[in-house]
Amino acid sequence: MRIGVPREPADQPRVAASPQTVERMIRMGYEVLVERGAGTRAQFPDDAYEAAGAQSASGVRIWGCEVVVSASAPTEEHLALMTRGSVLICRLDPARRPELLEALQERSITCMALDVVPRISRAQSLDVLSSQANLAGYRAVIEAASYLGRLFSGQVTAAGKFPPATVYVIGAGVAGLSAIGTAYSLGAQVRGSDVRPEVADQVRSMGAQFVPLPSAQEVSSDGYAKEMRADQASAANALYAQQAAESDVVITTASIPGRRAPVLLDRSAIEAMRPGSVI
Repeated sequence: MRIGVPREPADQPRVAASPQTVERMIRMGYEVLVERGAGTRAQFPDDAYEAAGAQSASGVRIWGCEVVVSASAPTEEHLALMTRGSVLICRLDPARRPELLEALQERSITCMALDVVPRISRAQSLDVLSSQANLAGYRAVIEAASYLGRLFSGQVTAAGKFPPATVYVIGAGVAGLSAIGTAYSLGAQVRGSDVRPEVADQVRSMGAQFVPLPSAQEVSSDGYAKEMRADQASAANALYAQQAAESDVVITTASIPGRRAPVLLDRSAIEAMRPGSVI
């Protein structure tokens, strides 16, 4: 059976398989085809895949494999190259893309959507959302630090004392907790909020102060946030605006499964922030 690893879109630095994972698949008895240049932006040159035993191939051959492993959802052009009865493993975002599900069904393609794998211990190795969210939270702080133009940690110098930067993180899921931990490790004073009251201890354990919302939701049954009522959202946004006006850096990570991320800071909130602050 052939497994195809395609090259991702130009704005996508990831690749679905590294030379190490290709080598493991080959040891399991699969034939692996990797599209030329698929790993270049992830620092995996073609010769590294060939050394692992993979074949370099064109995109047409890749998408014609019995199994295709991709980091992102296919386009219409890609679907047209797939064979009926083949298997696609990728991030799909099915709740927001029903038309893609219909296209897959019409072509009798079986798809494993890695971004809807439940967050349970048995499925942890397939949980791409958590692994990517952890990186996103870390990267958000590093990016903010580069734009802020001052140190995160407090300093005592001959010219006087400089207080630490204040960082406010909205949302305390995987990305939010990663951002909180990274900002705290850089010496910032960190505060965090979440609609789920049960995450307060997690925020504090990462070194931050938990700022409760005026109308927090009930304890979540599945660990995910639910969409807020209009009155709850209005009260929460007022708190976000007040905290943002007092912060040097604001990082928003809130999301609701199957829906677009909510808008947490409106124009008036942004205009009230200090010059030089970073969102």
